Amino acid sequence: MDIEKLKASVVDEVDTHRQQLSELSLKIHSNPELGFHEVKAAAWLTEYLEENGFSIERGICELPTAFKASYGQGKPAIALLAEYDALPNLGHACGHNLIATYAVGAGVASKPAIDRFEGSILIIGTPAEELYGGKVIMANRGAFDNLDIAMMVHPGVRDIATVRSLACQTLDIEFFGKAAHAAARPEEAINALEAMLQSFNAINSLRQHIKDKARIHGIITDGGEAANIVPAHSAGNFLVRAEDSAYLDELKQRVLNCFTGAATATGARLEYKWADIQYAPMRNNLTLAQLFTQNMQSLGRKVQFPESGEGLGSTDMGNVSQLVPSIHPFVAIAPEEVLLHSPQFASAAASETGIRALIDTAKVLAMTIVDLVANPKMVIKVKEEFQQEK
Repeated sequence: MDIEKLKASVVDEVDTHRQQLSELSLKIHSNPELGFHEVKAAAWLTEYLEENGFSIERGICELPTAFKASYGQGKPAIALLAEYDALPNLGHACGHNLIATYAVGAGVASKPAIDRFEGSILIIGTPAEELYGGKVIMANRGAFDNLDIAMMVHPGVRDIATVRSLACQTLDIEFFGKAAHAAARPEEAINALEAMLQSFNAINSLRQHIKDKARIHGIITDGGEAANIVPAHSAGNFLVRAEDSAYLDELKQRVLNCFTGAATATGARLEYKWADIQYAPMRNNLTLAQLFTQNMQSLGRKVQFPESGEGLGSTDMGNVSQLVPSIHPFVAIAPEEVLLHSPQFASAAASETGIRALIDTAKVLAMTIVDLVANPKMVIKVKEEFQQEK
């Protein structure tokens, strides 16, 4: 069987499962679950995979809603990553119901390629991408060891082959002062809110003198109790981002200096905590992205490579990409004016356009798996690029 015939076969497999995949995606969409609580989604996904011949390991990495489904044996070991957590109050406004079904649909469809050639396909269920960085935890616990390739596709507003993402870490800040009547005895007080405001001003000044793609942003989560009481406590939550992990570490200290200076100026006591999770920047494997692009184009989709600096955010897929050759393309499900993490995007994730993207993406991922297992030299090329970039 030549490669083109095998690709046609896996495309037909996706079409055969079209109704089941659509129903699975919509069921997850209608039952949104927050990170680490995706009990229903994980159960539905693993049941579907088990019914279609995959071996299932549930609760991997000591995370109850994580899983690994495998088919075939040996190398290359190709992983498709599934996300299925929702956003607070917005449901699936990031389209993770689609990400999960892209992966399981492609995995099931690629079985003929695994049967024909050597290798194995793994669907790795990765909970809690939103807010908690579940893949970082899983990477630290060995979930992505011994893989040759990892792929995950995200819904978006354009078809994009590669994604630029930043290293990122969260910082929680508290200032402790001394309360007093704001009019009668202000001289007795230490203003914790003023310390927070001075910190924001210092950060605003710092922004002029940091690298172009670095980002610092935050919110005040506690600013006092009443206008006539000098606040004895203030709290804030901040994100610090940089193009690479080395500059992030440098920038973290400069950001912390802003808070330290404000504490000295006001007399408030500073307490801070960096999050245990640090997101790594995304390393796009261009060899793999080119295969994905060619298969997307074969379905009539026009794929773009983003301009430098476009679409900067952070993703825990970046941590996976530091360990194994990876791609994280985007596939359009909505017009460009629709924003991710909006009610409009949540609607798009259950729309006819969203389902059409689901079917196309499952086909493209399955065809890309065919390219890899049918041509060992291509896998070598992917891995050589990854080693050269280290």
